[in-house]
Amino acid sequence: MIDTHCHIDLYADPLKIANESERLGIITIGMTNLPSHFEMGYLHLLSFKCVRLALGMHPLYANQHEREINSFVSNLSKTSYIGEIGLDYSREGISTKELQLNSLRRILKEISGKKKILSLHSRKAEKDVLDLLIANNIQNAIFHWYSGPLSLIEKIINAGYYFSINPAMIKSKSAQEIIKQIPLNKILTESDGPFIDIQMKPVEPKDMVLVCQYLSNIWNKSLIETEFIISSNFQKLLSNIKA
Repeated sequence: MIDTHCHIDLYADPLKIANESERLGIITIGMTNLPSHFEMGYLHLLSFKCVRLALGMHPLYANQHEREINSFVSNLSKTSYIGEIGLDYSREGISTKELQLNSLRRILKEISGKKKILSLHSRKAEKDVLDLLIANNIQNAIFHWYSGPLSLIEKIINAGYYFSINPAMIKSKSAQEIIKQIPLNKILTESDGPFIDIQMKPVEPKDMVLVCQYLSNIWNKSLIETEFIISSNFQKLLSNIKA
């Protein structure tokens, strides 16, 4: 199984989550919200084979971006994974829209031409995120927990990007409609843990089986076939940055 978007550092016991993913062989990409958070966790995960840490600059932390941007640039060479980055024009984030835009433009300019896999936050800002990715010639990107218009999905797919699906999405009617519009070869799985609860407990990477079970039902494929498709999609992304 694969968890392309998990905030390992925000669990009560981050190493417990990381060790379980390692033991179970679950490829888990740990998001960070700021470069300083990446620096705190980086050394702890260096010896892991299945768990990797991404370098992030979350849009809802935009007021801290200016003092963190140099650290972002200096840490770029340490990881192939970038996230969580993006834009947030919801009520929670709209007040820092210009700060977010300036920050994302600089981040994408730094990443352009480098072999990285990005995990994108795009709430209420999906078109702007897509336009900036294309403008900066970003090749490998995943739209995490996409909740935007159905009409934009085809444009995202045509640009070569992916979507990651989590346990909350499979229970939402609007998200189910989104999932139906995404081709099998453009879907990945994510937990977005610990921000989602399952039976009163924070979701964990091992819960990706729930997403795979849902996808196997709507795709009319076995669970093994479904997990193979997800794995193949991720391996395709990896091959893009290793070529």
